[in-house]
Amino acid sequence: MPSHLARWTGLVGSMLLALSAFLGGAFPSGPLRSTPVSIWQGANGPLVLAAWVVGTGLMAYAWWALRDGGPSTRWALVTVGLWLLPLLVAPPFGSRDVYAYACQGASFTGGISPYEHGVSALPCPWLDTVSVIWRDTPAPYGPLFVLVAGAVVKVGGSLNASIVLFRALSLLGVVLTAWALPVLARRAGVPAKRAVWLALGSPLVAAHLIGGPHNDVLMLAALVGGLAVVASHPGRRGMLLVGGLLLGVAVAIKVTAVVVVPFAALAATAGPYRIRTLIRDGGWVVGGGAAAVVGVTIAGGLDFGWVGGLSQGGAAIAWTSPPTAVGQTIGYVAAPFGGHIDALPVTRGIAVVLLAVLLVWLWWRARTRDPLFHAGLALALTVALSPVVHPWYWTWPLFVLAATARRTGWFIVVALVGSFLVLPDGTGLPRYTKTVGAPLMTLLVIVLVVRLVRSARAARQPVAAD
Repeated sequence: MPSHLARWTGLVGSMLLALSAFLGGAFPSGPLRSTPVSIWQGANGPLVLAAWVVGTGLMAYAWWALRDGGPSTRWALVTVGLWLLPLLVAPPFGSRDVYAYACQGASFTGGISPYEHGVSALPCPWLDTVSVIWRDTPAPYGPLFVLVAGAVVKVGGSLNASIVLFRALSLLGVVLTAWALPVLARRAGVPAKRAVWLALGSPLVAAHLIGGPHNDVLMLAALVGGLAVVASHPGRRGMLLVGGLLLGVAVAIKVTAVVVVPFAALAATAGPYRIRTLIRDGGWVVGGGAAAVVGVTIAGGLDFGWVGGLSQGGAAIAWTSPPTAVGQTIGYVAAPFGGHIDALPVTRGIAVVLLAVLLVWLWWRARTRDPLFHAGLALALTVALSPVVHPWYWTWPLFVLAATARRTGWFIVVALVGSFLVLPDGTGLPRYTKTVGAPLMTLLVIVLVVRLVRSARAARQPVAAD
């Protein structure tokens, strides 16, 4: 597809997504447990769904067609900016999380720790906008985002103004990432135009990070920025400290960013890997990250309750999480034989242990290879083995791998599939496709495991002599 045609095709798609948001988005007064049927039966149901499907499809096609990055980095940035414009003025789209952000900010400003109580404890003045399942759940976000949410609510003063400010912060995150991505890409030997296009041109960015909006983009801006600084100044302690502080900011927004820090410490070393060098250079990165997290926590008068709050995310059950899908499938297989097995705690627990093992193995492997690319793989594993996987979670590895990976097809396909899994009002389609989606995901897991085992065996085979 010619680049100019891709630009305008994606823009039309973005405008259609904005239309679906205006007609059937995640409005404050909308149904909190809506279903695909309720959308279809609404006054504009067919139009909402048609605009969503066609709009997402057009954006996805244009993004895929120019997966090499298009004419230039500048062209990619301008095109992404055009695509985001329609959604900047649209109502919240694809998720109700922004209302939870506002209520958590209101709780904090009201003197209640969102780590000890759900938003119903205040009660939040906009409690009716928050999904029922999350009203009594402590905040799973880092202390910095709680402070930011409190400031947004205090400055905004109203729900609508707070939503505008949250979206403005998301846009700021996109802008900062647009600066950091080319720097990181050049250090990894990847074309900057491709990195910018793959990361920021993804439909997940428009529909979720901006349309939502979601705080993930703020975490990603600090994470990519920290990696860019570290990769650009190996061995320079002052700049390594700055990079570590940025990574600490990312962790203080969403703790999942912590998996990148050990790989950043490897990237900080100047010269071949040595334990002494790792301690000397990588220590500044780790120390900077720890100082940022502890400093923000103490300055905000909070505690580390947000670490325990992460376990609350498992309340949602969807086959988009491979360990959850395997657990669901075990239950489906046992049911015809009279078995009533709840395998979710077991499969999710195994996934946590497996993730820990694989992260250690990846780090050990990265000592003699590219630690930046392995940081992206670590994020991909973190998402894949999480108990709950929302589509926008795939932007975490997408942003890093876009700037560090040579082969891009596999994670582009994952992002494309994820773009079609949530309706404009925030309804997740996986919730209503469990009996089909869970077995298919389980089958995919089996196929991937078999292929990985075969590849590992082939790699260990001695090369035949000529």
